[in-house]
Amino acid sequence: MDANTYSLKQILTQDRRYVIPTFQRDYEWTRKGQWELLFSDLETTADRLYQARQLAEALGEPLAKADKKVVPHFLGAIVCDQLPAPAGGLDLRAVIDGQQRLTTVQLLLRGVLDVLIERGSPRVRQVRRLLENPSDVVGAPHERHKLWPRRRDRQMWPLAMDDKPEPSKTEHLYLDARRFFADSTRQAIVGPDGSDRTDALIDALLDLFKLVVIDLEDNDDAQVIFEVLNGRQTPLSAADLVKNLLFLRGELSDEKELEQLYDTYWSPFDADWWKSTVGRGHAQRGRRDVLLSSWLTAVSRSEANIGHLYGEVRSYLDTADRKTVDVLAELADFGRAYRVVVGAEPAETPALQRSYRRIESLGITTAVPLLLWLRTLPAERLPLPEHEQAVGAVESWVVRRLLIGANTRGYGKVFVDVLKLASEQARMSGTSVAETVVNGLKRNPDRLPWPTDDDLVTAFTTRKVYGNLTQERIRLVLGAIDERLQRTNPKTEPADFHYNELQIEHVMPQKWREHWPFTATADADRLLEAQRRDQVLHQFGNLTLVTSAFNQALSNAAWEIKRPEFTSQSKLQLNHAVAVSPTWD
Repeated sequence: MDANTYSLKQILTQDRRYVIPTFQRDYEWTRKGQWELLFSDLETTADRLYQARQLAEALGEPLAKADKKVVPHFLGAIVCDQLPAPAGGLDLRAVIDGQQRLTTVQLLLRGVLDVLIERGSPRVRQVRRLLENPSDVVGAPHERHKLWPRRRDRQMWPLAMDDKPEPSKTEHLYLDARRFFADSTRQAIVGPDGSDRTDALIDALLDLFKLVVIDLEDNDDAQVIFEVLNGRQTPLSAADLVKNLLFLRGELSDEKELEQLYDTYWSPFDADWWKSTVGRGHAQRGRRDVLLSSWLTAVSRSEANIGHLYGEVRSYLDTADRKTVDVLAELADFGRAYRVVVGAEPAETPALQRSYRRIESLGITTAVPLLLWLRTLPAERLPLPEHEQAVGAVESWVVRRLLIGANTRGYGKVFVDVLKLASEQARMSGTSVAETVVNGLKRNPDRLPWPTDDDLVTAFTTRKVYGNLTQERIRLVLGAIDERLQRTNPKTEPADFHYNELQIEHVMPQKWREHWPFTATADADRLLEAQRRDQVLHQFGNLTLVTSAFNQALSNAAWEIKRPEFTSQSKLQLNHAVAVSPTWD
């Protein structure tokens, strides 16, 4: 980012417009809250300047030398983002942070200008230059104003800046602030000894009042900059910034009915559900930011960096020739798809519902852009059976790799590559999007294979999972096996289990040495038997699920005592074969 300290004269005499995004909050600064303190700072700075000049004059020193000895007053910082502007037109900046401060500075200047006009001061033109752009660079009446407020205040702002505001428009904070600053100026320019301190006040305001101006660059993280400047006390999401950016671009492109577009497409995203966070620790993000990241990945065919989301969305909009209404409508479609994928809304079929639930519970967020994009395809391009096939393929690829202990690094690129292939096929008639997803996962160039049935047999019969996989993931796998058994056994009584509420049970207990005697008699054979038992103890074959009704007191008991407990748990198909087994070795 480009951060520099400037005087108000340096900032506001440039041929530039500062635009407040439409959905920034109301102007909230008040007399007791901020105006009195701001003007008091101006008076103090002007007094120091006046005294320094008086001393320099008495000593016969240059006034310029005296001015440099006066400590400036820092007003704080504003964060601006460059906006596209027509060639030869005024430079445009969106005020991302600091709109209350910059608005108040303009009202202060306007109040001072009122007094200068009253007194016929020769400095009227100089102060006006900080409020208005020169007529020779102005192409429309509103471009005259250095600051252009959010859409709701644009009828009032010209009145607040006019030399003669309409008397009927008196009830507004803008006009209250202007009057306060004008009244305060009338008192401040007359010293205790009756001296005229106009020049000291104007010079202090223009040259010694300074702002830190932060101009964002393409890869700046506007969210972090905002939070740091506000002491990390004001929550800000990338979605807040993107919303302002979208609607501001719509205004600058003269797109109509932006309020209606907000109500139709964006307002649902301002609901509490969307503002809540998902994920844990440093990966915790607001749902809106996750959605934006997934949307951007899908439409740009490039994996978005959620930590730099605002800058990446801005870059995408700079290069994509798209209207605000089209982007908002697309985001709304992705939003509806997201609610289904994360389980907030039901899917069309039980198969889709199961796949979404499992992928979501595994936390594979890198698959979300592909899943959302699939849901936005029209039914004639992706019929429901093919939709189930595509989503089921993603589930299978993810879960099988989980079971063999594969690393998840590189998943984001794999799913983006699959999305690219599928989107190309979606534009061609006579091709199957689902088959493209399947083939893309099978033949991904990153060599992250789709495990075979043989790979799974090896994993189930040799891999220790208890202690290596989280209990949540073990429950997911065992629950999925039971669900399948429930569906395929025609004799099963209908049952609905919340598998995530069940407990993992070792059939042969972890403390087997106390209650499970050896079958071998020779010491060497017993040693081999103990090694084999320890080897299989934490594998899937020795794990099952039980309900809270399972007698935990019997968990470590001998098999002949423990077996009846599994009989009582036989509504879980997973436990049926366990319960009917005469031995467990």
